[in-house]
Amino acid sequence: MAKDVEVVEGGEFQAKDYHDPPPAPLIDPEELTQWSFYRALIAEFIATLLFLYVTILTVIGYKSQSATDECGGVGILGIAWAFGGMIFILVYCTAGISGGHINPAVTFGLFLARKVSLVRAVLYIVAQCLGAICGTGLVKAFQSSYYNRHGGGANTLADHYNKGVGLGAEIIGTFVLVYTVFSATDPKRNARDSHVPVLAPLPIGFAVFMVHLATIPITGTGINPARSFGAAVIYNNDKAWDDQWIFWVGPFIGAAIAAFYHQYILRAGAIKALGSFRSTA
Repeated sequence: MAKDVEVVEGGEFQAKDYHDPPPAPLIDPEELTQWSFYRALIAEFIATLLFLYVTILTVIGYKSQSATDECGGVGILGIAWAFGGMIFILVYCTAGISGGHINPAVTFGLFLARKVSLVRAVLYIVAQCLGAICGTGLVKAFQSSYYNRHGGGANTLADHYNKGVGLGAEIIGTFVLVYTVFSATDPKRNARDSHVPVLAPLPIGFAVFMVHLATIPITGTGINPARSFGAAVIYNNDKAWDDQWIFWVGPFIGAAIAAFYHQYILRAGAIKALGSFRSTA
């Protein structure tokens, strides 16, 4: 238990008690009997489908327009806005149903922090990957001639970068995203700073936007294994599959580092655990 403050009449601060929510169980079979759980899976599937549909269409549209006019299309800035904007919209729409993960790396980070159970984490990742495949499939169905001609929106490592640089870019980019997710959804912060309204999807969307600006020239920006996997499945190109491991290993490492940093350093989880151990010794 920790002491936080809240603003009362007259602008004064008053201490109040705050309890950290209990950790999610590692395995919770009861989840499989609840309609809310399956509703959350459907929400993750549809959200990831819409995310891939809009963003891959944006990438294909830009490449097709810039092929005939170097100044045509939305440019890298527009692509970054498409990814960040869609995350903002979809997290806003699904946060109250599934938590608005829309990304296996986010789900993995929250699992490591014991925010979701193993059952939920695994099935969320399956739903996200299936949604990504279906969303990219819709793009190919509607824009088949442009889809194959302009790379299918698949993530690949740029020719003038080595795999270590690409992996590092994915690790750091995903760290920024997952760190933002933890900070924006921290219940302790919401309790302490309740006088400062925070719309969690906004900083999360901006994090995606900023990371895309930095890493599109390197890897096309993955930071979301479902996005990279869905595009690779539908495009089915050797280069996309050869680089696929970067877009799983990098985001999962970045998410793990972000979870550790937020939970055990910023939130002092390790110190609390040590203090609890000493008090019972």
